[in-house]
Amino acid sequence: MSRTVRVKNLIFGEGKPKLCIPLMGKNRQELEQGLAELHPFVESGTCDLVEWRVDHLDRPEDTAYTMELLEFVASRLQNCPLLVTFRTKAEGGAYAGVFDAAAYRKLLEGVIASGLADLVDIELLPFAGLAERLIAAAKKAGVAAVVSSHDFVKTPSRQEMAGRLVRMAELGADLPKLAVTPNSPEDLLELLCATQEASRKIDGPVVTMSMRGMGLLSRIAGECFGSAMTFGAAGKASAPGQIDAGTLAEMLEVLHQNLS
Repeated sequence: MSRTVRVKNLIFGEGKPKLCIPLMGKNRQELEQGLAELHPFVESGTCDLVEWRVDHLDRPEDTAYTMELLEFVASRLQNCPLLVTFRTKAEGGAYAGVFDAAAYRKLLEGVIASGLADLVDIELLPFAGLAERLIAAAKKAGVAAVVSSHDFVKTPSRQEMAGRLVRMAELGADLPKLAVTPNSPEDLLELLCATQEASRKIDGPVVTMSMRGMGLLSRIAGECFGSAMTFGAAGKASAPGQIDAGTLAEMLEVLHQNLS
């Protein structure tokens, strides 16, 4: 049996894929509104964890400002696990300003050291050598490392996708994560097959998704193919193809019951 990853009350790699809902906002007021929209999903248990997308802030390079908002968000979520993500522009991020390797490192090291994040997203590709350093810092602090790679243009080959997930695991990722863009139904099938292949090679859970409407099946069928987390929206979606979290939760439950 493959190794599982525990984060608070969640066990990734066991049962249904965990449902993550993104939180976005450019300032405290918008984050307050987003948290209000999230509240019913958190209270009902529909939402397993929240991803705060820091790249949507108006000035994420202001470390003191970002840390203050991190404390605010974490205090409002209480026992709900928090994944903190700064998605770079190269991988589909929202921040239009300059955010170089030094700024990325400073931000994520601050998040990891704060003790307020349960998981942190670390991008594999944009900054050479930095992922390894941040993964090590996360492990030392007891923060789960979601090591990610995104392609908003295409779906790479099955071999490349599975290989990338395996490489993330070899670097120490707790949750290797891959999101790609389908341009045909065959692309979706390639992503699902790569997920299954990687989940058999890796001693631990993986997270994958095919984006846009065509990729919706991948967000629902993770339990069949080995993906341990999926993303649904409470209001605005953070990536193409995210559907309402309540609807997604119902679909996940129907599939789970029929697989049991």
